[in-house]
Amino acid sequence: MNQLFVFGTLKRGFPNYELGMNGLRFVGCCRTCEVYPLVVAGEWFSPVLIFEAGLGSRVSGELFEVDDAALERLDFFEHVHLPMGHNRLKIAVEMVTSASGGGMEGVLDAWAYMKNRSQLQVIHSELTDEYHHDTRYILPADRASHQ
Repeated sequence: MNQLFVFGTLKRGFPNYELGMNGLRFVGCCRTCEVYPLVVAGEWFSPVLIFEAGLGSRVSGELFEVDDAALERLDFFEHVHLPMGHNRLKIAVEMVTSASGGGMEGVLDAWAYMKNRSQLQVIHSELTDEYHHDTRYILPADRASHQ
């Protein structure tokens, strides 16, 4: 099993949870051990974690257990196969609360979908430590009508 850190629209209760995470085991809430820039960026006003350790904040998110098939599906959703898509990278996260009240504790290695700053066309927000739904976000299903 793999651990996956999600920080944006894939979190529980957010717009893409049903598309990408439904049915996967929620482990608990966590935050990055390193500080990273978290911003709203791009033409779809998406949350983006920039791969620049040492700049920004410890970012809060959720940890899920995912099998290889789910990772492959999420890689496609996050456009890992495209030049401007996300990169799936391992980062260290610290558990804050667990779903079961026990189990995983301390620091864990988890996959996260991140981008390099050079992949961002425009940044729409200040740095933040937690993504709260941005009403400007355009769902994947609605993107064709915005081009």
